[in-house]
Amino acid sequence: MLTPSSAAVVTSTLPAVRSHAEAVTGVFYSRMFAAHPELLNLFNRGNQATGKQRQALAAAVVGYAEHLTGGSTVAWTPIFERIAHKHASLGISPAQYPIVGRHLLAAVGEVLGDAVTPDVARAWDEVYWLFACELVAREARLYQHAGVDDPAAVWRTWRVADRVEETGDVVSLVLTPADGGPAGRFVPGQYVSVVAELGAGEGRQIRQYSLSGRPGADTWQITVKRVRAHAGAPAGVVSSFLHDEVAVGDELRVSPPFGDVSSVPGDDGPLVLVSAGIGVTPAMSALEHLAEHGPQRPVVLVHADRAGSTHALRRHLPRLSRSLPALRVDLWYEHSAGTEPVAVDRARVNAGRVDPDAIPLPSGAHVHLCGPLPFMNLVRSGLLRRGVPGERIAYEVFGPEMLRS
Repeated sequence: MLTPSSAAVVTSTLPAVRSHAEAVTGVFYSRMFAAHPELLNLFNRGNQATGKQRQALAAAVVGYAEHLTGGSTVAWTPIFERIAHKHASLGISPAQYPIVGRHLLAAVGEVLGDAVTPDVARAWDEVYWLFACELVAREARLYQHAGVDDPAAVWRTWRVADRVEETGDVVSLVLTPADGGPAGRFVPGQYVSVVAELGAGEGRQIRQYSLSGRPGADTWQITVKRVRAHAGAPAGVVSSFLHDEVAVGDELRVSPPFGDVSSVPGDDGPLVLVSAGIGVTPAMSALEHLAEHGPQRPVVLVHADRAGSTHALRRHLPRLSRSLPALRVDLWYEHSAGTEPVAVDRARVNAGRVDPDAIPLPSGAHVHLCGPLPFMNLVRSGLLRRGVPGERIAYEVFGPEMLRS
């Protein structure tokens, strides 16, 4: 809780901060990277280039201040969990929070000028440190659970044991621990961070990828879609690196599994998995898990893609269908002409985009969503309209959108 005096100051200055928030965060990143260029390795340069990271941080700062002053009903516990898991997967340490705080408050002063009196500076500094201390505590618990004593030692070396070209733009990398130890377990729906060493002058970049294979296997698998340049946004440097440069036998540094969203929510009862594009990866991990641990559980897989030829991991559906007698597959392809039939009993291929009102919805089902944010918003709204309680709809969000509730 903010002290009463700080709460009053934050409430009175919140409109000004809100209206200048993106300018503040833009100055913040410029200042921080100039003073600490090594931190560039932690941030997605594509999101920096498009302004998405700046917008997300602005929304987080303003949203949390509104929460502290009672001006918002947004639940911050799931947002904190989401951010803490992301930070832990990057090896963020408590020592980095003072750096962020110093440059963020300096950016507020630079943008708002004389309006930032000592009282205003103290009040917003209090907002930041409440935010930071909450995250530091949550991240410490995550590191302890993952067996990580030092955030700098979060990385483990893995060797690429196999790579499979799933589609023209998607590749699966099968990874085995280079130290010969066990792979370790993960929960379907969790992700790992992968370090890409991009060579001289380009530094390194880190990205998160859902684990798409069977939990408990001797290997892990990530399935990566190539991000192509589009509408002013640059091509994905890490996805391009993994597609073009990484071969069988190469080594990658990979984090432990993190992520607070399971793609097998609920202990039993019907499960509906709804995905689009590369968002199919946690759904496939869920099916692999259920084939071993819950083969009788009723499951509906609803997946949307441009066409059957772009549907990653589609080749596993016949096998999984045989292992899951209560699995129903409902596919939506925008361009279904010429699509080969799916050799799966209880499968239906629809033309066009997913209609939320047409999603099979068993009574009492738990739902997991993964895909582009507009897709998930559309489907979630439709499911809520059809009477599915919000607490029964789990969804994963990647990128700057993860700061939204």
